[in-house]
Amino acid sequence: MSVEALKSALPGYAKDTKLNLGSLTSTSQLTEQQLWGTVLACAFATRSTTVIRELAEEAADYLSAEAFEAAKGAASIMAMNNVYYRATHLIGDETYATLPAKLRMSIIGKPGVDKVDFELWCLAVSAINGCGRCLESHEKVLRDAGLSRELVQEALRIAAVVNAAAATLDAEAALTPAAV
Repeated sequence: MSVEALKSALPGYAKDTKLNLGSLTSTSQLTEQQLWGTVLACAFATRSTTVIRELAEEAADYLSAEAFEAAKGAASIMAMNNVYYRATHLIGDETYATLPAKLRMSIIGKPGVDKVDFELWCLAVSAINGCGRCLESHEKVLRDAGLSRELVQEALRIAAVVNAAAATLDAEAALTPAAV
């Protein structure tokens, strides 16, 4: 299974998503690990069984076992952090930003892969999960590490397209009558 299988499964009205999905992996300026780690972390962030299965199988061809686990770890830690930091921001009382989170986040300090790659995956997952505070934080770390805005933008495009594919395929699955 693969990106190609997902493209084939997308309905006609999602032609733009299909075309974008194909170009993401064929025209990327990211390293192979950055690209496929971003794809995998984003697939996990969508929670779509179909998208996770298809993209995880292909990502395994390009990622080391350590990078595969780290990409999953980025999706997992950001599932927690994006809720917490988005909520403390949305409350509107800046006092919450000064309080210690008291949440274990050791994977961010020792992800098992290059820190820039892990930060890129966290940024992409934060885009899917809609946490502005996390987006700002991870983008700053990436830019301070020398990553260009164009590469940051590429990770955001991956997040957008993988999310669109998941939303479309899950919606279509909901329209299919269950077998009795």
